[in-house]
Amino acid sequence: MLPQENNRKLKLWELNRVSEEDYVAQKKLPIVVVLDDIRSLNNIGSFFRTADAFMVGKIYLCGITACPPHKDIHKTALGATETVEWEYIESVTLLAKQLKDNGFKIYSVEQAENTITLDRFSFNIDQEIALFFGNEVNGVAQDVVNLSDVVLEIPQFGTKHSLNVSVCAGIILWEFVKRFHIG
Repeated sequence: MLPQENNRKLKLWELNRVSEEDYVAQKKLPIVVVLDDIRSLNNIGSFFRTADAFMVGKIYLCGITACPPHKDIHKTALGATETVEWEYIESVTLLAKQLKDNGFKIYSVEQAENTITLDRFSFNIDQEIALFFGNEVNGVAQDVVNLSDVVLEIPQFGTKHSLNVSVCAGIILWEFVKRFHIG
């Protein structure tokens, strides 16, 4: 294979990105992301940036998860806290019940018994989806896992048994987004 000598990197202004105002007005995917007890402000910022990239409908921040504005969230969010709708709700369990009562399909991203691996799952694109991500050490709360319609797991093949939670979010969200045929 020959080198791609004519593959000039694009400048930011050449990317044809929509304005913040146009982005906020666009229809989003029927996906909400729930962050429970996320300790790292950088992880929180990464979630916002990924949610913006993939047109997520909303982020819910629960438990000890910090809320914008915060300089360390902003450092990784790069302004996505201004474009992605978000709300703080203290109890993740009450939120899970509320979302389920409102017709959302509850997906916990966790390593548990009877998980469905990401490469083998399917979903109805007409269904509203709530993706729950948990604490960097303890994961998704057991109460939420118990309420889940599906527990999703990313297959892993190395010696480590987990991924960084914000990296995990990027993988999971991309799998959902590409099935919506966006782009």
